[in-house]
Amino acid sequence: MTIIVTGCAGFIGLNFTKYWLYEHKGDKVVGIDSFSYAANVDEIYELCEKEHNFVFYRADICDKVKISRIFQDEKPNAVVNFAAETHVDRSIESAEKFLMTNVVGTNLLLDACREYGNVRFHQISTDEVYGDLPLNSKKSFTESSPLLPSSPYSASKAAADLLSLAYYRTHGVPVTISRSANNYGFFQHEEKMIPHSVKSLMRGEKISIYGDGKNVRDWIYVGDHVKAVEAILLNGKIGEIYNVGAGYEISNLELARKIILCYTESSDAAIDEYIEFVPDRKGHDRRYSLDTSKIKNALGWQAISDFDEELLKTIKWIGEKQ
Repeated sequence: MTIIVTGCAGFIGLNFTKYWLYEHKGDKVVGIDSFSYAANVDEIYELCEKEHNFVFYRADICDKVKISRIFQDEKPNAVVNFAAETHVDRSIESAEKFLMTNVVGTNLLLDACREYGNVRFHQISTDEVYGDLPLNSKKSFTESSPLLPSSPYSASKAAADLLSLAYYRTHGVPVTISRSANNYGFFQHEEKMIPHSVKSLMRGEKISIYGDGKNVRDWIYVGDHVKAVEAILLNGKIGEIYNVGAGYEISNLELARKIILCYTESSDAAIDEYIEFVPDRKGHDRRYSLDTSKIKNALGWQAISDFDEELLKTIKWIGEKQ
């Protein structure tokens, strides 16, 4: 099989690319990435040198001519679309790039899949498309929950999801979608909470926490996430959406405290000295929670990684890469 991985130099895309090359040695992986500010450029060049079944194209998914040429030359059997602008704060400052990459770019990929024989297409989405839940709620989002995105970023991802499903219904493009919880692990850009917090501590700075810090997120190790995508790509039902989470819900404040304890080995009494509260983000979602029973029952997948163990490994990795 020949599989195109867009956003292959990004955090999750790179982890998926490495995993697929290792686990599916008979397959050809065609990586596409524009090398934006968040790209792991050196890792891609290393894959180009070491992996004979990996081919890389530096291209923007909004470049219709280049994308068409890649599809024509490589004749893919499947596409996994990790390419996206993902930082909420940046989307609040300016939404244009998010709309171009996340919506227009997805549209161009879907058109290419349709034009070259209804190529299998998997869209990587986010739990943020559902909006949020009250902190005291016992509910979790299911795949049939309404879409109520709060930020320009999540709105652009919701639009891409709906567009993908429309291409399935209208054109018969074989589409699946996964909506993931917050990811953590190796190769994540330092604008995200865990690496940003660690880098702040390394610089002798405090960790900045929005608002009251009570906002709750479900965290999934990236290695578990890529295995979920593998299960969906190989055995998922066409036209279906799958929630992908670990069920590990923790507030931003408690996560910051865990990071401080891991990094500084301080006592519990001293950890709040490393934290500062800053004005809250506009439209800040309070709680995310995913019901993952569908993917567990249908595909036999569930997250297996221990959060504290993988968090410690991630923090050590960030320190080593400084």
